[in-house]
Amino acid sequence: MVAPSPQLKATISIEATSTSKPTAMKEIYLGRNPAWPTLANDPNSALDGSDSDSDSDDIFIPGLPTRFLYADLVTATDNFSTKIGSGGFGEVFKGVLPDNTEVAVKRISAGVGGSVRIKREFCTEIAVIGSIHHINLVRLRGFCAENRRRLLVYEYMNRGSLDRSLFGGPGAPVLEWGERMEIAIGAARGLSYLHSGCDRTIVHCDVKPENILLHDGGSVKISDFGLAKLLTPEQSGLFTTMRGTRGYLAPEWLTNTPISERTDVYSYGMVLLEIIRGRKNRGGGEVSSSGSSGSGGDFGYFPMVALDMHERGSYTELADPRLEGRVTAEEVGRAVKVALCCLHEEPQLRPTMATVVAMLKGTIEVARPRPDALGFLRLYGRGFVITAEESPQRGRRRQRNRHKQQWLTFLLFVYDLAGGFWAEL
Repeated sequence: MVAPSPQLKATISIEATSTSKPTAMKEIYLGRNPAWPTLANDPNSALDGSDSDSDSDDIFIPGLPTRFLYADLVTATDNFSTKIGSGGFGEVFKGVLPDNTEVAVKRISAGVGGSVRIKREFCTEIAVIGSIHHINLVRLRGFCAENRRRLLVYEYMNRGSLDRSLFGGPGAPVLEWGERMEIAIGAARGLSYLHSGCDRTIVHCDVKPENILLHDGGSVKISDFGLAKLLTPEQSGLFTTMRGTRGYLAPEWLTNTPISERTDVYSYGMVLLEIIRGRKNRGGGEVSSSGSSGSGGDFGYFPMVALDMHERGSYTELADPRLEGRVTAEEVGRAVKVALCCLHEEPQLRPTMATVVAMLKGTIEVARPRPDALGFLRLYGRGFVITAEESPQRGRRRQRNRHKQQWLTFLLFVYDLAGGFWAEL
């Protein structure tokens, strides 16, 4: 079923390390010719190098998982007959290996499979998730690279991604509050491990409900590491091209400042608000001056509404109305406060993911969000308007930074209108 290439030549050199943390720098060379991305000397070269496109299937990747033959994956998926997901990257199919293990096979779109960007994301995914293991990170079983064919083989998560359970249509089962918090805590644990459990800090760069997978029994796993960046122990941040998904982007993507693990924290805060409300943050409905929609049943830009309601100390209305009161104001308030702390404009003011886990579990006191550090969030929600009633008490800092924030908001609006075009550069 799984056969090594006849030209297999493996050279493994494991970096010396003074810790017991897993290292992502096992080097294995597979193929005939010089490899296209070389990650040994630069952990980020798989994404930022000037690779040339070719049809060669030669790969030089840290921590190489099992290499599958394309024919074997065709058999495993019954000729890709059961599609369980799709996106800009391609399609995902359910498969069964000869040992009866269920897997999910991601088939990169043939039209873009040979592009430099797709190759870099393909290699980064294997390099990052193929060398680390955690209960809240999806396991990469293997990959296939034959000519222009690019496929990734993951463990199968039978409930699919979080967005399916969270944003289900009419008649769909409703996630109860306790299960929502278990999902939030599981995802936070996975990110915490990426940020502090490995030799190199791993910044996911694309935290969103679609990249959080669920399985029966309460299993929660972070997936899709194609956009991830690695930081060396000496780095506190790095500059890189914009990446991620609009609606979850931290302000630093737009300010020409370094990204760090706190960039993931911001995205997680946006996801947590969606878990609380049970809908996308940028939903329909006109926002009234009080922050709620005219119908009273929905909100406009939910993060801004959550901030306004927090400042009033009113939390019950922020919960998913489908819960029909099966959650207390105290429980909702705790989650809202944690989410808003994650959305602080200055990265250093955001909590670590380990702190987020502790706050959500109630093992430490929940920090109070700082309204003066959430001006960017408020401005994005309200456009360019800063209301007069905010200026005397809460708006002093916002007034001092008004031009800066309006410029940042303008850039974010342009990004939204461009439909994510910048993220493809």
